[in-house]
Amino acid sequence: MDPLDFTEGEFYQVNFDSRAYIDTFYSNPSGHTDENYLVFVLQRLSETFSSGKYKGQRLIDVGSAASIHCVISACAHFDHIVLSDFTDRNRAELSQWLCKAPGCFDWTPVIQQVCHMEKESKSPVEVEAVLRQRVQSVVKCDVRLENPFHPLTQEPADCVVTSLCLEAACKDFPSYCDSLRYVTSVLKPGGVLVMIGALGESFYIVAGQRFSCLRLTRSNVEETLRKLEFSILDFNVFKNASVEIKHVSDFEAIFYLVALKSI
Repeated sequence: MDPLDFTEGEFYQVNFDSRAYIDTFYSNPSGHTDENYLVFVLQRLSETFSSGKYKGQRLIDVGSAASIHCVISACAHFDHIVLSDFTDRNRAELSQWLCKAPGCFDWTPVIQQVCHMEKESKSPVEVEAVLRQRVQSVVKCDVRLENPFHPLTQEPADCVVTSLCLEAACKDFPSYCDSLRYVTSVLKPGGVLVMIGALGESFYIVAGQRFSCLRLTRSNVEETLRKLEFSILDFNVFKNASVEIKHVSDFEAIFYLVALKSI
Protein backbone atom coordinates (compact mmCIF):
# COMPACT_ATOMS: atom_id res chain seq x y z
CA MET A 1 0.00 0.00 0.00
CA ASP A 2 1.17 3.50 -0.86
CA PRO A 3 1.76 5.33 2.46
CA LEU A 4 0.04 8.35 0.91
CA ASP A 5 -3.21 6.34 0.79
CA PHE A 6 -2.98 5.11 4.38
CA THR A 7 -5.92 6.06 6.64
CA GLU A 8 -4.19 7.78 9.56
CA GLY A 9 -5.61 9.24 12.74
CA GLU A 10 -7.18 12.30 11.17
CA PHE A 11 -9.19 10.03 8.85
CA TYR A 12 -10.37 8.04 11.88
CA GLN A 13 -11.47 11.21 13.65
CA VAL A 14 -13.89 11.97 10.82
CA ASN A 15 -14.88 8.51 9.57
CA PHE A 16 -14.63 5.91 12.34
CA ASP A 17 -18.05 4.84 13.67
CA SER A 18 -17.27 3.80 17.24
CA ARG A 19 -20.63 2.26 18.08
CA ALA A 20 -20.74 0.31 14.82
CA TYR A 21 -17.26 -1.03 15.63
CA ILE A 22 -18.16 -2.42 19.05
CA ASP A 23 -21.58 -3.59 17.84
CA THR A 24 -19.88 -5.49 15.01
CA PHE A 25 -16.96 -7.05 16.86
CA TYR A 26 -17.97 -7.23 20.55
CA SER A 27 -21.75 -7.73 20.81
CA ASN A 28 -21.15 -11.47 20.86
CA PRO A 29 -18.42 -12.88 23.16
CA SER A 30 -17.41 -15.18 20.31
CA GLY A 31 -16.67 -12.14 18.17
CA HIS A 32 -17.67 -11.49 14.58
CA THR A 33 -18.80 -14.58 12.65
CA ASP A 34 -16.06 -14.03 10.05
CA GLU A 35 -13.38 -13.22 12.66
CA ASN A 36 -13.80 -15.51 15.64
CA TYR A 37 -10.56 -14.55 17.38
CA LEU A 38 -12.16 -12.76 20.36
CA VAL A 39 -12.34 -15.94 22.46
CA PHE A 40 -8.64 -16.55 21.75
CA VAL A 41 -7.77 -13.04 22.93
CA LEU A 42 -9.95 -13.19 26.04
CA GLN A 43 -8.49 -16.59 26.95
CA ARG A 44 -4.90 -15.39 26.60
CA LEU A 45 -5.63 -12.25 28.65
CA SER A 46 -7.28 -14.37 31.32
CA GLU A 47 -4.30 -16.74 31.52
CA THR A 48 -1.82 -13.86 31.67
CA PHE A 49 -3.45 -11.88 34.45
CA SER A 50 -5.11 -14.61 36.52
CA SER A 51 -1.66 -16.19 36.93
CA GLY A 52 -0.88 -13.46 39.47
CA LYS A 53 2.55 -12.84 37.94
CA TYR A 54 1.65 -9.40 36.67
CA LYS A 55 0.22 -6.82 39.04
CA GLY A 56 0.96 -3.34 40.29
CA GLN A 57 -0.24 0.21 40.64
CA ARG A 58 -0.72 1.36 37.04
CA LEU A 59 -1.83 -0.18 33.76
CA ILE A 60 -2.17 1.84 30.56
CA ASP A 61 -4.24 0.54 27.65
CA VAL A 62 -2.86 2.28 24.57
CA GLY A 63 -5.34 2.64 21.72
CA SER A 64 -8.37 1.20 23.50
CA ALA A 65 -10.67 2.19 20.63
CA ALA A 66 -14.14 2.07 22.19
CA SER A 67 -13.50 -1.23 23.95
CA ILE A 68 -12.80 -2.40 27.51
CA HIS A 69 -12.20 -6.08 26.73
CA CYS A 70 -8.42 -5.86 27.20
CA VAL A 71 -8.67 -4.77 30.83
CA ILE A 72 -11.41 -7.05 32.18
CA SER A 73 -9.03 -9.75 33.40
CA ALA A 74 -6.44 -7.19 34.48
CA CYS A 75 -8.71 -5.00 36.61
CA ALA A 76 -8.34 -7.11 39.76
CA HIS A 77 -4.55 -6.77 39.65
CA PHE A 78 -3.93 -3.05 39.00
CA ASP A 79 -5.12 -0.17 41.14
CA HIS A 80 -5.15 2.54 38.49
CA ILE A 81 -6.11 1.84 34.87
CA VAL A 82 -5.81 4.40 32.08
CA LEU A 83 -7.76 3.95 28.84
CA SER A 84 -6.74 5.95 25.79
CA ASP A 85 -7.56 6.58 22.16
CA PHE A 86 -7.04 9.09 19.37
CA THR A 87 -10.63 9.77 18.35
CA ASP A 88 -13.15 11.81 20.29
CA ARG A 89 -15.96 9.35 19.58
CA ASN A 90 -14.03 6.35 20.90
CA ARG A 91 -13.19 8.18 24.11
CA ALA A 92 -16.81 9.30 24.40
CA GLU A 93 -18.02 5.68 24.15
CA LEU A 94 -15.64 4.68 26.93
CA SER A 95 -16.68 7.60 29.12
CA GLN A 96 -20.36 6.85 28.58
CA TRP A 97 -19.84 3.28 29.73
CA LEU A 98 -17.85 4.42 32.77
CA CYS A 99 -20.64 6.71 33.97
CA LYS A 100 -23.43 4.28 33.03
CA ALA A 101 -24.93 6.79 30.62
CA PRO A 102 -28.30 5.82 29.08
CA GLY A 103 -27.72 3.83 25.89
CA CYS A 104 -24.10 2.95 26.66
CA PHE A 105 -22.78 -0.29 25.21
CA ASP A 106 -23.61 -3.43 27.20
CA TRP A 107 -20.42 -5.35 27.95
CA THR A 108 -22.19 -7.95 30.10
CA PRO A 109 -21.91 -10.88 27.62
CA VAL A 110 -18.15 -10.38 27.22
CA ILE A 111 -17.62 -9.97 30.98
CA GLN A 112 -19.67 -13.12 31.57
CA GLN A 113 -17.43 -14.98 29.16
CA VAL A 114 -14.32 -13.84 31.05
CA CYS A 115 -15.84 -14.81 34.40
CA HIS A 116 -16.63 -18.25 33.00
CA MET A 117 -13.06 -18.67 31.73
CA GLU A 118 -11.60 -17.69 35.08
CA LYS A 119 -14.16 -19.55 37.19
CA GLU A 120 -14.49 -16.16 38.86
CA SER A 121 -16.21 -16.17 42.26
CA LYS A 122 -17.40 -12.61 41.62
CA SER A 123 -20.48 -12.08 39.49
CA PRO A 124 -20.19 -10.18 36.18
CA VAL A 125 -21.91 -7.26 37.90
CA GLU A 126 -19.23 -7.23 40.61
CA VAL A 127 -16.40 -7.49 38.07
CA GLU A 128 -17.89 -4.62 36.09
CA ALA A 129 -18.08 -2.52 39.26
CA VAL A 130 -14.42 -3.20 40.06
CA LEU A 131 -13.44 -2.27 36.51
CA ARG A 132 -15.34 1.00 36.65
CA GLN A 133 -13.67 1.80 39.96
CA ARG A 134 -10.16 1.02 38.69
CA VAL A 135 -10.45 2.94 35.39
CA GLN A 136 -9.53 6.37 36.63
CA SER A 137 -9.05 8.23 33.36
CA VAL A 138 -9.78 8.16 29.63
CA VAL A 139 -7.22 10.24 27.75
CA LYS A 140 -6.26 11.12 24.21
CA CYS A 141 -3.28 9.32 22.71
CA ASP A 142 -1.45 9.55 19.41
CA VAL A 143 1.12 6.78 19.02
CA ARG A 144 2.88 8.77 16.30
CA LEU A 145 4.16 11.22 18.93
CA GLU A 146 7.24 10.70 21.06
CA ASN A 147 4.98 11.40 24.03
CA PRO A 148 1.78 9.65 22.89
CA PHE A 149 -0.24 11.43 25.59
CA HIS A 150 0.89 15.00 24.83
CA PRO A 151 0.23 17.47 26.37
CA LEU A 152 -0.17 15.17 29.40
CA THR A 153 2.67 13.14 30.86
CA GLN A 154 1.81 9.70 32.18
CA GLU A 155 3.49 8.29 35.26
CA PRO A 156 5.55 5.15 34.50
CA ALA A 157 3.32 2.09 34.30
CA ASP A 158 3.76 -1.44 35.57
CA CYS A 159 1.93 -2.77 32.53
CA VAL A 160 1.10 -1.52 29.04
CA VAL A 161 -1.57 -3.24 26.99
CA THR A 162 -2.15 -2.44 23.34
CA SER A 163 -4.46 -4.22 20.92
CA LEU A 164 -4.86 -3.85 17.15
CA CYS A 165 -3.56 -0.30 17.38
CA LEU A 166 -0.09 0.21 15.94
CA GLU A 167 -0.67 -1.58 12.64
CA ALA A 168 -3.76 0.59 12.13
CA ALA A 169 -1.95 3.81 13.05
CA CYS A 170 1.42 3.43 11.30
CA LYS A 171 1.72 3.87 7.55
CA ASP A 172 5.10 2.15 7.18
CA PHE A 173 7.47 -0.08 9.11
CA PRO A 174 9.86 2.67 10.30
CA SER A 175 6.84 4.50 11.75
CA TYR A 176 5.74 1.28 13.44
CA CYS A 177 9.16 0.84 15.06
CA ASP A 178 9.10 4.43 16.28
CA SER A 179 5.58 4.11 17.67
CA LEU A 180 6.37 0.91 19.53
CA ARG A 181 9.34 2.69 21.10
CA TYR A 182 7.15 5.65 22.07
CA VAL A 183 4.41 3.45 23.54
CA THR A 184 6.78 1.29 25.57
CA SER A 185 8.67 4.31 26.90
CA VAL A 186 5.92 4.72 29.52
CA LEU A 187 6.72 1.29 30.98
CA LYS A 188 8.83 1.01 34.10
CA PRO A 189 12.05 -1.03 33.81
CA GLY A 190 10.98 -4.62 34.30
CA GLY A 191 7.40 -3.75 33.34
CA VAL A 192 5.24 -6.04 31.25
CA LEU A 193 3.97 -5.39 27.73
CA VAL A 194 0.87 -7.28 26.59
CA MET A 195 0.38 -6.79 22.88
CA ILE A 196 -2.28 -8.05 20.48
CA GLY A 197 -1.99 -7.43 16.79
CA ALA A 198 -2.74 -8.62 13.28
CA LEU A 199 -0.33 -10.36 10.93
CA GLY A 200 -0.63 -10.07 7.17
CA GLU A 201 -3.52 -7.59 7.28
CA SER A 202 -3.90 -4.69 4.86
CA PHE A 203 -7.45 -3.50 5.63
CA TYR A 204 -10.53 -3.86 7.78
CA ILE A 205 -14.05 -2.49 7.37
CA VAL A 206 -16.39 -0.81 9.84
CA ALA A 207 -19.89 0.24 8.77
CA GLY A 208 -18.88 0.03 5.12
CA GLN A 209 -15.79 2.21 5.59
CA ARG A 210 -12.42 0.70 4.73
CA PHE A 211 -9.44 1.39 7.01
CA SER A 212 -5.79 0.63 6.29
CA CYS A 213 -3.47 -1.71 8.16
CA LEU A 214 0.28 -2.15 7.93
CA ARG A 215 1.06 -5.70 6.85
CA LEU A 216 3.30 -7.25 9.50
CA THR A 217 5.08 -10.56 9.94
CA ARG A 218 5.92 -12.28 13.19
CA SER A 219 9.61 -11.57 12.64
CA ASN A 220 8.82 -7.84 12.18
CA VAL A 221 7.27 -7.75 15.65
CA GLU A 222 9.87 -9.93 17.38
CA GLU A 223 12.87 -8.13 15.92
CA THR A 224 11.47 -4.70 16.80
CA LEU A 225 10.92 -5.71 20.42
CA ARG A 226 14.37 -7.26 20.72
CA LYS A 227 15.95 -4.03 19.44
CA LEU A 228 14.03 -2.25 22.20
CA GLU A 229 15.58 -4.71 24.70
CA PHE A 230 12.40 -6.60 25.53
CA SER A 231 12.42 -10.27 26.46
CA ILE A 232 9.52 -12.05 24.78
CA LEU A 233 8.06 -14.56 27.23
CA ASP A 234 5.06 -15.71 25.24
CA PHE A 235 4.03 -15.42 21.58
CA ASN A 236 0.76 -17.10 20.58
CA VAL A 237 -0.77 -17.05 17.11
CA PHE A 238 -4.39 -17.57 16.07
CA LYS A 239 -4.49 -18.39 12.37
CA ASN A 240 -7.45 -17.23 10.33
CA ALA A 241 -9.18 -20.37 9.10
CA SER A 242 -11.37 -18.30 6.79
CA VAL A 243 -8.70 -16.12 5.22
CA GLU A 244 -10.46 -16.33 1.85
CA ILE A 245 -13.50 -14.57 3.39
CA LYS A 246 -12.71 -10.87 3.22
CA HIS A 247 -16.00 -9.24 4.14
CA VAL A 248 -14.56 -7.28 7.07
CA SER A 249 -10.76 -7.76 6.79
CA ASP A 250 -7.97 -9.80 5.20
CA PHE A 251 -5.89 -10.69 8.28
CA GLU A 252 -3.88 -13.91 8.13
CA ALA A 253 -3.44 -14.31 11.88
CA ILE A 254 -3.82 -12.58 15.25
CA PHE A 255 -0.87 -12.62 17.62
CA TYR A 256 -0.78 -12.29 21.39
CA LEU A 257 2.49 -11.66 23.15
CA VAL A 258 3.82 -10.97 26.61
CA ALA A 259 7.22 -9.30 26.96
CA LEU A 260 9.30 -7.80 29.76
CA LYS A 261 11.17 -4.53 29.48
CA SER A 262 14.83 -4.76 30.42
CA ILE A 263 15.79 -3.50 33.87
